[in-house]
Amino acid sequence: MNIGLIGGTGPEGRGLGMQLALAGHDVIVGSRDEGRAIETSRELAATCGSEQTADRFAGTTNVNAASQCEVAFLTVPYSGMLTTLQTISRQLRGKICVNTIAPLEFVSGHVRAISPSTGSAAEEAEREVPEARWVAAFHTVPARGLLRPGSRLNTDAFVCSNDEDALKTVIGLADEMQGIRGVNAGALENARYLEGATALLISMNRIYGAHGSLKFVGI
Repeated sequence: MNIGLIGGTGPEGRGLGMQLALAGHDVIVGSRDEGRAIETSRELAATCGSEQTADRFAGTTNVNAASQCEVAFLTVPYSGMLTTLQTISRQLRGKICVNTIAPLEFVSGHVRAISPSTGSAAEEAEREVPEARWVAAFHTVPARGLLRPGSRLNTDAFVCSNDEDALKTVIGLADEMQGIRGVNAGALENARYLEGATALLISMNRIYGAHGSLKFVGI
């Protein structure tokens, strides 16, 4: 499967790209700056080490990544989300789009969740590009853990969507990653709770000097 990382040069995009490549998918790193995307794709290939995996990376613009991919992961900062979507809306029509964005602000050293008027960044993105098949996922999976190709996480990726087939596809992608289990977290509107949980996790990890994540037990 061809996976596009929209704004894929940051930690979240890099980590997801690495795990998806290790799972056997081709990864297209997108950026506003094509040169930066190409550089990131080369760095990821070098980190993975395996020649077979290294060949799975390519770098290009966000527009080209959105056009060439089968599934798009939106990993830009919240502040740039709508602007980015406006430039690639046509390319995303009919495609599964995974929104990993948690709207956050940092005030006096503390992190706070921002509440969009729509309820969540995922719902805001859906309103901006309604022709895409929106999924919200990976908010509580730490980027630092994703960036360690030899280690296994022990965490869940909570997946929300109103599109049953898209939800199943993304749960399947999560299950293919090392140490991650995809969990059905219901309708897209539930993304607001996952986005808010990101702020909680960051705060707790700062308190304990840890890199903790969330796992749902009993299922």
